[in-house]
Amino acid sequence: MGLSKKTLWSPFEKYINRVEVPARTVLLEEGKVSKTMFFVEKGCLRTWINHDGKEITTQFFFEGDSVSSIESFRTNQPSLYSIESIEPCILHTVSQRDFQKVIEEQPPLRKMFEEHLFRRLFEGQRIMLSFLRNTPQQRYEELIRQYPHIVQRVPQHYIASYLGITPVSLSRIRNRK
Repeated sequence: MGLSKKTLWSPFEKYINRVEVPARTVLLEEGKVSKTMFFVEKGCLRTWINHDGKEITTQFFFEGDSVSSIESFRTNQPSLYSIESIEPCILHTVSQRDFQKVIEEQPPLRKMFEEHLFRRLFEGQRIMLSFLRNTPQQRYEELIRQYPHIVQRVPQHYIASYLGITPVSLSRIRNRK
């Protein structure tokens, strides 16, 4: 049984800043180095890439989730994607430097975050394989199972972008239900 998120984050308490951001705030731009990890207290974030001027949503994050461009955060390489708020958010942030300091001082915590990275990698693979195996209808149904509240909180064009379809196609899928 894993530790609760509160217990997991307690070693970072003295380094955490609470910030409130309005909807549509870009927290990290694709191509910039990620220097901050975000923990969502309230609200919704998305990650997205720019493909020839078109935004393609890659993931959604809700209350209790943590997000950063983890590859960039850990390696100082440019981020492969942007992070943006969809709703007004209350976030808790920890800097890359402070994060590194805490996990260097606490090897068990370092191991837990390595496991977290593995789970994120697995989730990324699951999403990629879903695009190869499943129809847009199946991907939509899977998304609704994972986040039943998503249709009330996330604009349809972001959901369509995530599914790799147009908003019109998403509307047709939703009308079949």
